[in-house]
Amino acid sequence: MTDIIRSDAVQKLLDRAAGVGEAGGDARLKRIVRDLLEALMTIIERHDISESEFWRGVDFLGRGAGEFGLIAPGLGIEHFLDLHMDAKDAEAGRSGGTPRTIEGPLYVAGAPLVDGGLTTTNDVNLTTDPDDTEELTMAGRVTGPDGEPVKNAILHVWHANSKGFYSHFDPTGEQSPFNNRRRIRLGADGRYAFHSKMPRGYSVPPEGAAEQLMQWLGRHGDRPAHVHFFIEAPGYRTLTTQINFGDDPHAHDDFAFGTREGLLPVPDRSGGNPAVLFDFVLQRAESANDEGFSSRPRASA
Repeated sequence: MTDIIRSDAVQKLLDRAAGVGEAGGDARLKRIVRDLLEALMTIIERHDISESEFWRGVDFLGRGAGEFGLIAPGLGIEHFLDLHMDAKDAEAGRSGGTPRTIEGPLYVAGAPLVDGGLTTTNDVNLTTDPDDTEELTMAGRVTGPDGEPVKNAILHVWHANSKGFYSHFDPTGEQSPFNNRRRIRLGADGRYAFHSKMPRGYSVPPEGAAEQLMQWLGRHGDRPAHVHFFIEAPGYRTLTTQINFGDDPHAHDDFAFGTREGLLPVPDRSGGNPAVLFDFVLQRAESANDEGFSSRPRASA
């Protein structure tokens, strides 16, 4: 086994490859690239990765580029970003609020913006297309850290249909644009209510890169039934979260690590169809950046 990472030749190689000492470029990016390259070279040396293995890995990444949005959560990287942000909040003395969790790759910007609250007339319907399954109802409040109603909030909601497919990403091509997707404009009381057709959990695309990687790792690629949310409001930090239905077989075994305590409601079926009461608690914004979305690339229609 070699031990050359700390050698003068490799350290000089890393500096040159990352542009260290060059006048142009982004200084922060140079530091990140240098650390990334050094970590990769360390792994190659530690595990004695052969030339053939390295290029097979490069080939896999090239062929799997279209599924990086699934591979990143499947390897826990997206969840790690949440844990990293949680740790920074704790270090800064910020606590409380509904837990954040992964966004996933299937949000689509531009969903219809509708008024919605708890009154019968404003109970928003998310589902456009027929779907032979249970009807889900969900309602609750959006409040701030002191229990105050959050005024003028926009609740973004999206989920799969009963086949586990999302509109705009449905391989059958059968769904209408923005089926099971809405932006709901809340009133001064911060209350919301919507109904839709109950989503189903799903698996990564069969025979795709994510499934192949999960098989190599001895893992599955299944997600429980869930509903995604963004919540934005003036003066509050934008929240990215989702609920996993607590009675789903994969609720605590989500391949994408989206499950978090406080985000596992069990639907009440005492009235026949599943119903969920769920309140969201936002943190106050400390800067304009807190009120915005991350710059993650997202689909639009």
